[in-house]
Amino acid sequence: MSPKFALLAPIGLLALSNIVMNTAWYAHLKAPGRALWIAVLASWGLAFFEYALAVPANRIGAQAYSLAQLKTITEVFSLTGFVIVAWALFGERPNWNTGIGFLLVAAGAYFIFKGPFK
Repeated sequence: MSPKFALLAPIGLLALSNIVMNTAWYAHLKAPGRALWIAVLASWGLAFFEYALAVPANRIGAQAYSLAQLKTITEVFSLTGFVIVAWALFGERPNWNTGIGFLLVAAGAYFIFKGPFK
């Protein structure tokens, strides 16, 4: 496996997996009248596809990234995926608070990838 593939593939796979997972977590809220067990089964069904993307992403990514870096990538995409799903499914547009919160998360991600201070 090429080093470039190990750097790029996890990013694409984790981006997709987090869109799918956020959809699994929140899409059922569009049908509040449905039975809870139906929502759980539908969410689990979507979560299968999320795992089908996330597991290879982490397996491949472990060749190029530390575990902390992989988790940071996942969390950044989880928040990004949440904003996309909230906007697409519920019309909730990001606001200044969301932007500031994301900047703080981005600052944390910077320090994870920066490496140890010397």
